Amino acid sequence: PTLYRFTTPRHFNSQNTTSFFSFSVAAKSIVYRILRRFKNLRRLRVHLRLILLLSLPFFYFLVSHPSHSFLLDFLSAFAFSAALLFSLNLALPRLPSIRLFLSRSFPIKLKSSSSLSRSHFPVLWSVGSRPKSEKRANSGCWVQVYSNGDIYEGEFHKGKCSGSGVYYYYMSGRYEGDWVDGKYDGYGVETWARGSRYRGQYRQGLRHGFGVYRFYTGDVYAGEWLNGQSHGCGIHTCEDGSRYVGEFKWGVKHGLGHYHFRNGDTYAGEYFADKMHGFGVYCFANGHRYEGAWHEGRRQGLGMYTFRNGETQSGHWQNGILDVPSTQSTSYPVSPVAVYHSKVLNVVQ
Repeated sequence: PTLYRFTTPRHFNSQNTTSFFSFSVAAKSIVYRILRRFKNLRRLRVHLRLILLLSLPFFYFLVSHPSHSFLLDFLSAFAFSAALLFSLNLALPRLPSIRLFLSRSFPIKLKSSSSLSRSHFPVLWSVGSRPKSEKRANSGCWVQVYSNGDIYEGEFHKGKCSGSGVYYYYMSGRYEGDWVDGKYDGYGVETWARGSRYRGQYRQGLRHGFGVYRFYTGDVYAGEWLNGQSHGCGIHTCEDGSRYVGEFKWGVKHGLGHYHFRNGDTYAGEYFADKMHGFGVYCFANGHRYEGAWHEGRRQGLGMYTFRNGETQSGHWQNGILDVPSTQSTSYPVSPVAVYHSKVLNVVQ
């Protein structure tokens, strides 16, 4: 190793060295005292701000109520200051500026309940290229609030609504019943904001099985459902008093059925696409009766019209009007009354 030797310059003696170090130490101590006093003044200034803020209620009560006793003013001001501090404490999580101000004013650190309850994520160690992901508890029973305002309260399985639960739609309705993989499945009750209500079975989120649907207009359907529509046998009762009992297909009357009109007329026969189509018997409230073929809601084809006095007229009907009589009784000739009643029937239909 190489040794270096430094020689002290002649003009730099030991006395100069001592005075230099003493001067530097004194300068450092002075600067440190100045900074400490400045820090104390800054802290005192923050405390003075807080004292002035809390003294405002006392000053207000003393000035605004000079006739009251000092004890009453003091208690009122103390209660107001306590309420002010309590409100500030509640507003700490939402007002970061107040939190910062109070944290600077007090040496005690103020922490909100959310920060206390929030736990730090653990450090996961793994061997290999794929780190192990943290398994969260996605099955159980709790309350889930969604960003659109909907609320679900019930059971979960693998992060989806499964089991029994209640789903509140924001400003539109609610559903209470069974769930499977996030969809209605099983038995449930669904209510809409306008007043409609369904109580029955579901499958894959749609009405499926047997159920009763009460419309907000007053109509009621009770029967079978398939993929969200009335399909099968059912009863549809209207608010005006009319009623249909029979078969449905994809939401409309289709098949065999019996319809009771509000004016007292009845029809029993075949339906196709929500219209009388095929063979059917139409009984009027006044006693007349028609038995025969129908086409899209009108008498079309062979049919017999029976009056309430016993007269009958049979033949071929075209667009609801008797066209060519095929079988006719000699004692009962063709009467214009039949044509008149056929027109009335068309108007009613």
